[in-house]
Amino acid sequence: MFQIRRYTPELLTVWDRYVDTARNATFLFKRGYMDYHADRFHDHSLLFYKGNSLFAVMPAHRDADRFCTHLGLTYGGLVMNNDVTTADVVALFAQLNDYLRSEGFASVVYKPVPWVYHRLPAEEDLYAMFWQCHPRLERRMSGTVIFLRSNLPWRKDHRRRLRLAHDSGVTVRADDSLAAFWPLLEENLEQRFAAKPVHTIEEMLLLKSRFQKEIVQYNAYIGQQIVGGITFYVMGHVLHGQYSSTNDEGKHCGAMEAIYEQVMYHDFPHCTYLDFGTSNEEGGRILNEGLIAHKEGYGGRTVCYDTYEWSL
Repeated sequence: MFQIRRYTPELLTVWDRYVDTARNATFLFKRGYMDYHADRFHDHSLLFYKGNSLFAVMPAHRDADRFCTHLGLTYGGLVMNNDVTTADVVALFAQLNDYLRSEGFASVVYKPVPWVYHRLPAEEDLYAMFWQCHPRLERRMSGTVIFLRSNLPWRKDHRRRLRLAHDSGVTVRADDSLAAFWPLLEENLEQRFAAKPVHTIEEMLLLKSRFQKEIVQYNAYIGQQIVGGITFYVMGHVLHGQYSSTNDEGKHCGAMEAIYEQVMYHDFPHCTYLDFGTSNEEGGRILNEGLIAHKEGYGGRTVCYDTYEWSL
């Protein structure tokens, strides 16, 4: 029923054009984003044709004998446009499993796009997996998302720090310097978690050059001194905080609160959701209660980021 074709660079324009029309895609699936770390992942993305028409695409890579969709991205799975139907996706998953076995894969790791990123409902893949693949839920991460139109009140400590930001003269600059923010981010992650950002500053500057409107840096200052910042990904109706950090002065004077006030109530009226990301370790089996409480204090509530696995 379907012709399954593996992605090659010659198909870049075809791939990106389809992603632009899909109802469950973000710019993470554009090849300019996926391919910045192509040296770390053995790409095995797929295009599914029905007759002469491109029906769906799937960002994916090979990890030994595992087919993964996609461990280098926050989420992946089947990317679908408005014409895709449930019955067709059920048939597609049956054919996909046959194809993967023929390619020497033994198992599948599948990370569907969380529903808040759907432009229209797009969970045909979850139903098809249930019917055709009998997957197990391997990982469930709790992402904190604000429904911006709900206007839930901020927790008292956030309101207090916002008043401090106003009183201290904190200023917020939109689409500001990534390079100014990155040393603060790296120092904070190293001190608190002995960790580094997933992206280097060179990688982020490259991605920013490719996605100038989608990657936006907000920095907070006291005078000319940077005291905090947040790197946002603008994904249609969702604003996602990719990186956030502050120094001690910024934490005390409400740098984060000043930035969130600016983006939540002024700069992104077209956005429906603000996604703070996840607050877990060990695949969701440990909840960082302090971190998630901090996010919930802005009015956020949980949306699950799931990972499924099945054997072929």
